[in-house]
Amino acid sequence: MAMTDDRVELLVTVVLAAEGERAARAACQELMWQVDGRIVESTDCSAEEPGCWSVTLRVPSEERATHNVAAPLARAVRQFVRGLNVAVPMVSCEPPTAWTVLDDPDAIEPLVAGAERLLVEAWYGGDPYPSGQDEETELPKVPDKPAEAPQPARRPRPTGDTSPTTGCRLTLRVDVATSRMAGAEWQARALASRISRTATVAGVTEHDGVLSVLVDLGTAQTPVPQTVLTAVSALDRPGWSTLRWEGETASTTWTADPRPESGITELELSSSPDVRRRG
Repeated sequence: MAMTDDRVELLVTVVLAAEGERAARAACQELMWQVDGRIVESTDCSAEEPGCWSVTLRVPSEERATHNVAAPLARAVRQFVRGLNVAVPMVSCEPPTAWTVLDDPDAIEPLVAGAERLLVEAWYGGDPYPSGQDEETELPKVPDKPAEAPQPARRPRPTGDTSPTTGCRLTLRVDVATSRMAGAEWQARALASRISRTATVAGVTEHDGVLSVLVDLGTAQTPVPQTVLTAVSALDRPGWSTLRWEGETASTTWTADPRPESGITELELSSSPDVRRRG
């Protein structure tokens, strides 16, 4: 019997200056031991700043989700930060995620050599993707897949292997009005954590005054339209567009109206048959 549905988990992302991935991970070792965590990802951020790396730790928490889930989420973040012996900044909470940013280098440098910022996130629950149990959110309508229809021009997506296999792959595009790549990635990760525990940032591009973060959310053993609609349900935002088809790919878009001067301006969820080569 799984007992993890109500568990609150912590992710701590350290942005630091380092000469390479090995040095970045080594710099986080002492913090990892201090908080009894483990490193789950390291990313080269040198496109934002030369020599910049981010290292993400998964940290255990004693908090459990209750009927008022916002309270344990925020409490988990505050308790973790207090345990670092630094001042607790404002904690943002939008269940099932709560987070805060420590951006005082003088305060966090003693924790990790070369550290510039720490993002502390708390979230709970098993993967809402691809089970699709919450169907109460208003979802985009699913039209019949057209045989052939002209499509508007869109930004190109990464292409991969074309050999067939089962399942489908889900991606999330998050457009953020910011000049800081780390800030855009943090907001994208916070959203992605509601959909999948295996989310990885696939790339960041700049266009129309925003940073566009593409996140690979992994694969699902469900039909393409259902995979997209389940992810929409997990994000719990009204106003998504009708599902669109481009060949084998289904996608839907959410756009902020009015467009904010900072923060998330647009989201896009896309799913297509997984074409990675079989062994």
